[in-house]
Amino acid sequence: MSPTESAGQPLVIVLLGPTASGKTDLAIALAQALDLAVLNVDSRQLYRQMDVGTAKPTAAQRGQARHELLDLRDPDQPINLQEFRAIAEAQLNAELARKPLALLAGGSGLYLQALTQGLEPPAVPPQPQLRAQLAALGQPLCHQLLRQGDPAAAARIAPADAVRTQRALEVLYATGRPLSSQQGATPPPWRVLELGLSPTDLTGRIASRTRGLFAAGLVAETEALIERYGAGLPLLNTIGYAEAKQQLAGERSESEAIALCEQRTRQFAKRQRTWFRRRHAPIWLEERSTEGQLAQALQVVERGLG
Repeated sequence: MSPTESAGQPLVIVLLGPTASGKTDLAIALAQALDLAVLNVDSRQLYRQMDVGTAKPTAAQRGQARHELLDLRDPDQPINLQEFRAIAEAQLNAELARKPLALLAGGSGLYLQALTQGLEPPAVPPQPQLRAQLAALGQPLCHQLLRQGDPAAAARIAPADAVRTQRALEVLYATGRPLSSQQGATPPPWRVLELGLSPTDLTGRIASRTRGLFAAGLVAETEALIERYGAGLPLLNTIGYAEAKQQLAGERSESEAIALCEQRTRQFAKRQRTWFRRRHAPIWLEERSTEGQLAQALQVVERGLG
């Protein structure tokens, strides 16, 4: 593609970074400055009733800027990568029809890659019966089956990630071919400008975020989800909810649950940083305050638009 052709394309700003890095505040500031919506690319914020544990933007924050791609389904109706890409691309195209500039924000690397690099997941529809059978087997055994059938996918998927493990097995059993061998890519019809946050004080941010989630009602939210969907809901095995569930069951004290949640979040953030280094090439924003990051980001965007 020639520079002239590229310059005529819409520009999609991508704000990425590990959990607790400050993406929400900066995304809102960018949306306000550029008259944009914040398009969510956090895989757990796609679900209704999962607000506290996912650090979903609050009602007040949503009042500061329009947010899209939140609360798409109930937690017992998983959204696979192919479904998310179709929904997100439709929303993204609607935003680009309004003005040739849009903003994606999130830390779910595979979902970001699907949108920004045109990752094409296999067209295998959800299979509820198979998912129920896999859930009954339990996540440890499911991940072991994945390691045997698709080692490459198993290496990318965390052992506790039941949703992605089940999806990879679903594709494997439906097609007879590993998920890792079926993911092609077609570049999207827009330019992508990636901005990255990776603060040096991330460990402290994670500790503060974790304590804040528990103080804000994570355990009560988890209890409500269990009452409505059952303790076997796969999303309740994700970070925060799993520890809250253990506290509710009397298996851990609150302090133990918080400590384990912090530890798992630090490990997750480390994996996110590795993913972004290997699969993306963002311009890392060095400023520490949101105001400083905004000023730096706007300078980069101005150059990108020029």
